[in-house]
Amino acid sequence: MEKAFEATEAATARALILSRTFEADRETVFKAWTEEDQLAQWWGPKGIPLQIVKLDARPGGYFHYNLQLPDGSLMWGRFDYRELAEPERIVYVSAFSDEEGKVVRAPFSADWPLQILNIVTLEEENGRTTLTSKSILENATVAEQVTFEQAFDSLRQGLTGTFDQLETYLNKV
Repeated sequence: MEKAFEATEAATARALILSRTFEADRETVFKAWTEEDQLAQWWGPKGIPLQIVKLDARPGGYFHYNLQLPDGSLMWGRFDYRELAEPERIVYVSAFSDEEGKVVRAPFSADWPLQILNIVTLEEENGRTTLTSKSILENATVAEQVTFEQAFDSLRQGLTGTFDQLETYLNKV
């Protein structure tokens, strides 16, 4: 029993944090995250088509989408927005979903957390914006916490690729 307590303490204390500086003001970066026509241009893994089913970027609203995987299957997801403080902060809970938007287990792991709290902050200096993304778990089991932490390297790589796409998009606008 003591070992489970240690795992809970260690997992609870850890968050996935990434920062990236973009050559754009924070209003532009904020809009890229919250406007459908812009978000559609960069969100998700490179080379994986995104379809936005619904984007209602306001507290209590949600973003429902799917990604078409190379094998032709669709992976569904959603963000539930808790806070949008333009242009400095976006807080949302991300989850896998089904086609109707109901939160479901990840198709690749029975121990993947059902929901992940994400806090995105935007700080501007001299026309450049530093985006910091912090992902933490709420109400997760020990197994979900451990699985999440074990995936940090993979998640970091995936989010870095997504932020690469955001950078390419911002350089065009």
